[in-house]
Amino acid sequence: MIDVLLHYFPSLSPEQVRRFSLMPELYVHWNSKINVVSRKDIHNLMIHHVLHSLAIARFMSPVDGTEILDLGTGGGFPGIPLAIMWPHCRLHLIDRIGKKLHVASEVASVLGLDNVTFQHGDIGECHMRFDFTVSRAVMELRKLLPLIRKNISSQSRNSLPNGLVCLKGGDLSQEIASSQASVLQVPLTDYFDEEYFSTKSLLYCPI
Repeated sequence: MIDVLLHYFPSLSPEQVRRFSLMPELYVHWNSKINVVSRKDIHNLMIHHVLHSLAIARFMSPVDGTEILDLGTGGGFPGIPLAIMWPHCRLHLIDRIGKKLHVASEVASVLGLDNVTFQHGDIGECHMRFDFTVSRAVMELRKLLPLIRKNISSQSRNSLPNGLVCLKGGDLSQEIASSQASVLQVPLTDYFDEEYFSTKSLLYCPI
């Protein structure tokens, strides 16, 4: 299952390969106890969840010390795959559902990730500032953008201006228009060949 990642990310280190290779077994184990991934979809974890999350790593290459908020991480997506991919960055994973966040925390512990922190709660309870917020199918842009504005640092350290990078599916034209924001939409077919990504997009909104 790791082959699909190596196809798109051939420069993965042995430690990154080890960590990614452990993920399917860990999530199958935890998913039997706490449903963080659809049980019909758990065996597609590497493409539908890990590789999907890593679309963000095809879009951007953050500098050392970049701080990233994963809003509504659930069982750890996209935060945990990005933490593996970017060991030089700090990721803070927040979710309102404690049992899902517990799974993400346990997975991160087994993988030996020391660049992730976790917060059980609502975005309103998070008072830290970050370079970027990432999310995966969390809520509409018009609701999401006002919520995270206070959490985006005014000091940019990357060539890409600070802002929101999120993963969504389907026809997003109305959602983008109603957000009244500056939005770059990237179809994931630009990055990946698998049929699963034919209706998926990455949205970037500078803040």
